[in-house]
Amino acid sequence: MFIHSVYFWLKPDLSDEDKTKFSEGARSLTTIESVRHGFLGTPAPTDRPVIDRSYSAALTVIFDDQAGHNFYQDHPVHDKFRIECADCWSKVLIYDSITIS
Repeated sequence: MFIHSVYFWLKPDLSDEDKTKFSEGARSLTTIESVRHGFLGTPAPTDRPVIDRSYSAALTVIFDDQAGHNFYQDHPVHDKFRIECADCWSKVLIYDSITIS
């Protein structure tokens, strides 16, 4: 499995319309054919020193393999999200991982 985790720091002055645009755009990424599972969420209410809760939204997308991830990266839905929603965040961090056999 290939896990693509994306953490967004949304701009604090976003309108409700922009927040909706971002959420709908991020959720649209989970409809790309190579996505096996996709989740959009916000920081959980856990509070321990090792937990970073400074982000606004997290997208986790799971693929069968790196080829599925590569297909996702080049997909028009992904391009549309990046183009239409990039002005919604001030920072984004991506962590890609693969399962250990």
